[in-house]
Amino acid sequence: MPVRVPSTLPAVEELRKENIFVIDEHRASSQDIRPLRIAILNLMPLKLMTETDLLRLISNTPLQIELDLVLPDGHEWTNTPKEHLEEFYKSFDEIKSTNYDGFIVTGAPVEMVNFEDVDYWKQLETIIDWSRKHVTSTIYICWAALAGLYHNYGIQKHILDKKISGVFKHHVLEKNNPLFRGFDDTFYVPHSRHSEVRKEDILKVPELKIISESDESGVYIIMARNGREIYITGHSEYSPYTLDYEYRRDLKRGMNPHIPDNYYIDNNPELGPIVKWRSHANLLFSNWLNYFVYQETPYDIKDIK
Repeated sequence: MPVRVPSTLPAVEELRKENIFVIDEHRASSQDIRPLRIAILNLMPLKLMTETDLLRLISNTPLQIELDLVLPDGHEWTNTPKEHLEEFYKSFDEIKSTNYDGFIVTGAPVEMVNFEDVDYWKQLETIIDWSRKHVTSTIYICWAALAGLYHNYGIQKHILDKKISGVFKHHVLEKNNPLFRGFDDTFYVPHSRHSEVRKEDILKVPELKIISESDESGVYIIMARNGREIYITGHSEYSPYTLDYEYRRDLKRGMNPHIPDNYYIDNNPELGPIVKWRSHANLLFSNWLNYFVYQETPYDIKDIK
């Protein structure tokens, strides 16, 4: 799906080098089709990296997407140039009267903080409530999944004794779910988190359904409202070197991180990673866009409710 983005967005040039199809605004305006409208609430500190990771995946199907990048108010973003944020991002106030076919909320490096102590928590609650009436299907990733489950269903997060970092084998619990069309019996997903939600807590909530998990890293995907909400605890969107970047960053900070599990060749950081999750990640996002967004969203986007 060619993603309609400003031609000056830095991710565009990087994706073209990778032979990923993106389409600039001028060309998109000449195509007589209704694009899917997708918004990304980007809470990650390195926004350019996250933009590229997600655009890489949502570009991989045959329809056109119109993308908005969104930030909550009330937080100073210090790891991305201010000029980039001003040029390419919108505030929630600017989009709150808009409907979207799909919405992605990213993770954030605030797992060790109580939800209520995150400085943009109140607005995030507002955004989560807004999405239930203005979006056909929303994906929550990593910390955002924990935050969404807490706000919507009262599921508590639990801090882990040891960070989950690495690439882990997963399996499907609901094989007929369209989200898993084309999946192998087992597949791999990167995880990078200090906290979790527990299976026994989720099973107590009738509205929630666990549809994929891992023997090593626990619950992976939880679905609610027939796919209008999808909670993903891992990072399928990660590029080959994102875990490597995080590991080396934490080494420099003196945090003594463990080497990410099942990630490096011969478990040696100097030999680089083995990429095991790329095909799964592309299938996951293309299936979401097709079966839970495109097939479900009304032709007139104003009819989403």
